[in-house]
Amino acid sequence: QVQLVESGGGLVQAGGSLRLSCAASGRTFSIYAMGMGWFRQAPGKEREFVAAIRLSGGSTDYADSVKGRFTISRDNAKNTVYLHMNSLKPEDTAVYYCAAARRSMVSRNEYEYDYWGQGTQVTVSS
Repeated sequence: QVQLVESGGGLVQAGGSLRLSCAASGRTFSIYAMGMGWFRQAPGKEREFVAAIRLSGGSTDYADSVKGRFTISRDNAKNTVYLHMNSLKPEDTAVYYCAAARRSMVSRNEYEYDYWGQGTQVTVSS
């Protein structure tokens, strides 16, 4: 089993920046969480893909809505994945979830992820 804990959310003005962290614990991280992703869910909307990274090799993928503004990175030694968010917009307001998959992949499909964090709120004011 892998436990994921997100942190770093908060309230920020439009144009500002935040860094979200996702710390993994439990079974050996590098074996059981080879693919990591960030998703978000705004009030009244379905959960949507934000970014993903393959822990081995570092391949990444981004939703078009965040490309050029958000960066996903990982620190395998710390069992942590980050989401660096710049030039934030009010439409980025959502609960952000970290997810992990037991296989090496970069995927936009939430159903391919095996473990989820509890989420962290990001609110961007205009």
